[in-house]
Amino acid sequence: MTRVRVDLNISLDGFATTEDGTPENPFGEDWARLTADYVATRTFHERVLHDTSGAGTTGVDDNYAARYFEGVTAEIMGAGMFGLHLYGDDPDWRGWWGDAPPFGYPVYVLTHRPRPSLEFDNGTRFEFLEASPAEGLALAREAAAGGDVRIGGGATTVRDFLRAGLVDDLHVAIVPILLGRGIRLWDDLRGFEAGRRVTSESAPSGVTHVSFERESDR
Repeated sequence: MTRVRVDLNISLDGFATTEDGTPENPFGEDWARLTADYVATRTFHERVLHDTSGAGTTGVDDNYAARYFEGVTAEIMGAGMFGLHLYGDDPDWRGWWGDAPPFGYPVYVLTHRPRPSLEFDNGTRFEFLEASPAEGLALAREAAAGGDVRIGGGATTVRDFLRAGLVDDLHVAIVPILLGRGIRLWDDLRGFEAGRRVTSESAPSGVTHVSFERESDR
């Protein structure tokens, strides 16, 4: 049965985004700090950097990085995650991931600025939709054909799906840094843990992985 999943890095004070980006460095130094332990994993090296040398860390952080990709056959993301907030007027913009995005399945980008779909040789297809979370999820479920659907981000899109009760499994990697600004994940989500199995695991890196799994099928 299809599960709707979210995997997200957040700071110790609960922020899932950073605000120190510049035109020269769109992600900013804080984003590198927030994602450093994930980027260091062997799974990230293999799946995103296409590095087959065996480089990268193993252990707890890598286990969760591997789970990020397991069983997912469709994805939903917001316009910002695809980069439309910066490159929406550039018809040649094909996303941050180069010619081999680390998906290999349909990705639905929710946007108010629809564009023609993009297809890549590795099976990734970006579809740009002006749709509500529920409408986008209905399309992604059908495309997933029994696999899982991941809500990839960014934080605003994730929060929309969480508030709508559309997420079955949420994994947050709590990174021991303080950001003090950005979009806070937990606002207006009081009681989210109700009816969910909550587990946590600490990694030697200092990251705490907390998972919320819906206990009953909807």
